[in-house]
Amino acid sequence: MTRWAAFVVSRKWWVLAVAVAAVVLSGLWGLGVFGKMSQEGYFDPDSESARVTTLINEKLGQQSPDIVAIYTAPDGRTIDDIGPEVQERLSGFQQEWPTDSIVSYWSVSGSAAEPLLSLDGTKAIATVFVDWNSDVDLADIDAMAEDLAVPGIDSEFAGGTLVAHSFNQHLQQDLLKAEAIAIPITLLLLVVIFGTVTAAAVPVFVGMLTVFSALGTLRLLTEITEISSFALNVASLLGLGLAIDYGLFIVSRFREELGRGSDTAEAVRRTVLTAGRTVMFSGLLLVCAFAGMLVFPQPVIRSLGFGAIASVTSAAILSLTAIPALLAILGHRINSLAWRKGAVERGDARAERFWSGVVTRVMRRPVVFSVTIIAGLLVLASPLLRVTLGEITYTALPADDPSRAATETMYTEFASAGDAAGILLRGSDGQQPTTAQLSEFSRELRAVDGIDQVRLVATTDDVSVLTATFTNDVPRGELVRDIRAVDPPDGTDVMVGGGAALTEDTNASIVSHLPLMITIMVVSTLILLFLAFGSVVLPIKAVAMAGLSLAATFGILTWIFQEGHGASLLGVTPNPLEPTFVVLILAVVFGLSTDYEVFLMSRMVEARQSGADTEEAVRIGTARTGRIVTAAAALLIIVTGAFTISGLSIMRFLGVGMIIALIIDATVVRMLLVPSLVKLMGEANWWAPAWMRRIYEKVGIGH
Repeated sequence: MTRWAAFVVSRKWWVLAVAVAAVVLSGLWGLGVFGKMSQEGYFDPDSESARVTTLINEKLGQQSPDIVAIYTAPDGRTIDDIGPEVQERLSGFQQEWPTDSIVSYWSVSGSAAEPLLSLDGTKAIATVFVDWNSDVDLADIDAMAEDLAVPGIDSEFAGGTLVAHSFNQHLQQDLLKAEAIAIPITLLLLVVIFGTVTAAAVPVFVGMLTVFSALGTLRLLTEITEISSFALNVASLLGLGLAIDYGLFIVSRFREELGRGSDTAEAVRRTVLTAGRTVMFSGLLLVCAFAGMLVFPQPVIRSLGFGAIASVTSAAILSLTAIPALLAILGHRINSLAWRKGAVERGDARAERFWSGVVTRVMRRPVVFSVTIIAGLLVLASPLLRVTLGEITYTALPADDPSRAATETMYTEFASAGDAAGILLRGSDGQQPTTAQLSEFSRELRAVDGIDQVRLVATTDDVSVLTATFTNDVPRGELVRDIRAVDPPDGTDVMVGGGAALTEDTNASIVSHLPLMITIMVVSTLILLFLAFGSVVLPIKAVAMAGLSLAATFGILTWIFQEGHGASLLGVTPNPLEPTFVVLILAVVFGLSTDYEVFLMSRMVEARQSGADTEEAVRIGTARTGRIVTAAAALLIIVTGAFTISGLSIMRFLGVGMIIALIIDATVVRMLLVPSLVKLMGEANWWAPAWMRRIYEKVGIGH
């Protein structure tokens, strides 16, 4: 770090120019990422239900239509009356667009037509399977839906691909709105925090570079692996927030060094060696936290992990290159354009007095503060005992989204659209299941409580495909388990798939991989914090505090989003928590919690190594970082809180979760609970066995 600090000071213009040019070129290339991101990847590809889907598609072709067109007969006309007009439109569509097949109520007869007619007989369905191997892509699907509309006949459009495209469109729109709101508000808040426009502009400038960098990194990742469209929003806004936080930390330390009388070169050097080292270490901690997401088999979770790692890495690298170079160029001009004369000095002094007073009062009654806060957080965490996991469905779309409305019509007015299990009965000797075996197995399935009817779809090679339609009075996960408990006839094997089975298997997969993810996060954090602080106690306390923050956060999220308290105010429908975003919040909050611990403890350790006793080190560390940590959290709340303006309920879940976690961790835990516990533990805070102390002296990365 010493050599790098000297290099930045001596080559400041070159460092800044290379960093900006690299980011701009990367971002321009990355603009092509929007057409390359996936809308799939939510399921474990190795699960039984996912293998059933693959086998059915291989044996019988794609079973889920890309577009479901729902036509409603106008008043005074019947479904049969509008048939010629609809069929003419469908025929024209096939000439304009490449399709594998179109099946409609009017193109089939008898029992095949019944599932395509609504319960009241006023609506009928046409299913469209697009030939994606031809010269069309997902961006064309809106135009396809428009071409399926019949003039004078109410036409609605649903279908898995169309719904996925709606998600993608909302995500892109939300990202633009969120950044348009977050960046100006953040700049204004930074002006208030720093007291000068120039100092405020530096973190925002680097934050915008980080967003641009995230585009290029995600574009590169799409060439290597499947990346979910959700990763773009997460990487961009998380990168923006972290870059601004890091910028706040580095600029604050630079101004502190200038205030002590250092010249510009020495102030930059000291800033890089102290705040820069902390930022580098913070980025490493966050990367380790997000690396835990890579153990999951679901591509969407891994892609969110890749996106988060990319954003953290970009934010840290730019904070160690562009920001020090800018500071070396600006020098004392960092304090120019003050919104009020003397605002800088008064603001710094006022903040240090405030936090010094707070921590002094906390250390006078450490037992009262620690016991009260821990008890309160455990109460907030109590709803977590009732948590259940769900899935991302069309209901996550805004209520006024056309594809959501059409999907609701399909599920409520067509009997065939109800939940069902797809069941494969395979002859274990390579032969087709016999008629007797199919009859026996169908009888066993009908006897399962919650199954309405069982129907043979097709038999091909050694496989017979059946569907078991569900009633509405049995929990889906329980029903899937009951179906799997049915013994197949001798000489056959059975596999169960379908939407409910996919959800059941996905949630089970996530729960089974969570311990490994948590182990990776905890072990890597303990090792890195030991190498930073040379203590065994401080890393354990940091992990415990992160766990407490997480428990309280998820308790509140369960209370709101699952149990529905205040859900109407947020415009969301109470549902079980979506596991993909539970994993993401777990990684983000754990990483940020240990991140803020590093910011706080690094100044305490620095004071301790300068000769202060434990109580004085706590007072100095909290007084000098209290404003920075709470301001960093406030800035990140603004940036990630922009998720709450999304029309997608899952993004609101993410936004609210981040707001709750940051408020709890950066104020109650970090500024009150941690000082009280450090005071209570006294000299034990700095303890490590002799053999570990020797390791720290050789390879430690602390101050």
